[in-house]
Amino acid sequence: MKKIVIVGGGIAGMTAGILLQKAGFDTAIYEKNALPGGQCTAWKRDGYTIDNCIHWLTGSKPGSGLYELWEETGALGDGVEIYQKKMFYSSKLNGDTLTFWRDKERTRKEMLALSPEDEVEINKLMKYVQMAESMSIPTEKPFDAMNLFDYMKLGLSMKDMGAVMKEYGNMDIGELAHRFHHPLIQRAITDYMPSGYQAYAFIVSYATITGGNGDIPKGGSLAMSLRMAERYKALGGRLYTGFGVKRIRVSNKKAEGIQLENGAEVNADYVICSCDTDYTFGTLLERSYLPKQLLKQYTERTKYPVSSGFQVAYAVDGIFPELTGTRLFPCDEMLIGMNTVNAMSVQSYAYEPGFAPVGKTILQSNIVQTEADYAYWEKLYEDSEAYRCVKQEKAKKTMNRLIAEYPFLSGKIRILDVWTPVTYHRYCNSYKGAYMSFVITKKAKNIRVPGIIKGIENVYIASQWQMGPGGLPTAAVMGKFAAWRIINNK
Repeated sequence: MKKIVIVGGGIAGMTAGILLQKAGFDTAIYEKNALPGGQCTAWKRDGYTIDNCIHWLTGSKPGSGLYELWEETGALGDGVEIYQKKMFYSSKLNGDTLTFWRDKERTRKEMLALSPEDEVEINKLMKYVQMAESMSIPTEKPFDAMNLFDYMKLGLSMKDMGAVMKEYGNMDIGELAHRFHHPLIQRAITDYMPSGYQAYAFIVSYATITGGNGDIPKGGSLAMSLRMAERYKALGGRLYTGFGVKRIRVSNKKAEGIQLENGAEVNADYVICSCDTDYTFGTLLERSYLPKQLLKQYTERTKYPVSSGFQVAYAVDGIFPELTGTRLFPCDEMLIGMNTVNAMSVQSYAYEPGFAPVGKTILQSNIVQTEADYAYWEKLYEDSEAYRCVKQEKAKKTMNRLIAEYPFLSGKIRILDVWTPVTYHRYCNSYKGAYMSFVITKKAKNIRVPGIIKGIENVYIASQWQMGPGGLPTAAVMGKFAAWRIINNK
């Protein structure tokens, strides 16, 4: 029986492990942290659960290949309840609010009431959002293994996406926003992501919600990861948590196994790297093995930026309908990292009763952070006390702005925890603290990174960094593709 070692117990690694165990292979996952799941995790503070990951789970609607993959790995199915998102998010400006509802018609009417002069563009936007609901991620086999028939089948399944890309494929978020006259509509669209990023990302993301394919599994991120871990172990897989991997042992263009950080060596017939690719090609392997597709993205930083967040979790006494969902609003300027911001977001987790004590709510705010901000936090982290003090100072500023926007929170809100881009790097070795992969800008090309490594015949990649913008669906699919390569290796 072939032995396979998987480095990293996140969603990609567990997906690969589950599928390989089902195919009759002997696998072991080595995860450096105490819990599996990678960034798909949560933690406790003062009786509250802070969920770090799932805002919506693409593939939550039965009938798609991605849903079948989630079901096969134990993430969904088997009685797992799903919370249906009622809204994508809402934005506020000058006292007016615009919400992107799950119900497209409700959104359309709200936009028309706000700005009748934008009727043509509003109707066009909703038309293309409906078309984008056909968007799906190929899950059968790696892209480089697909033949003409596979691509024809994929094209037919997403026939409307061609029209979406023709309309928005060469447009950035700022250009999309300025198709509209009303400042709130402009603001609401650019609230989703910075203006230089590709416009179709907004269209596809909103379509995921309107199409009912972006809901949330009850229990949240960590519960989903633990279900996958249980599925893996039930199939005979061995999951070793608290075991970091120092390097992959390579000899004569072939991996012999891995060396753990404690010095122990583990032999293997195959190795799957399901961790951050910057860590793979720089720590586990020499940088010279870095695929050219990744090299291009790591080199061209303005075309392929990454982002992270300065995030704060708050405990709130009470449950307030006014805070349902994700809400963005302008606020007094504040300096977070190297970035002066005049807006912030707040998300309520009241939909998950188990996340807070009875009668209470947990809120989270997120201030987007760039690579320059990561450099700031990384330098500050060298002085642990200064890092802690600055985090708390900035968290208090965000809390005060929340209270200014929602005065009923005064005296009822307190800070639970604060985390920065450095937290993501420390916990997941993530490149510049990013929680997803490369963001595709208008000037960039969509790049897919094959899961094979030139120069080593038995090491494969399974990572969200193989296809922007990453996220859980990409991680799961790349885990499946790595397993597919081994299962189909002749």
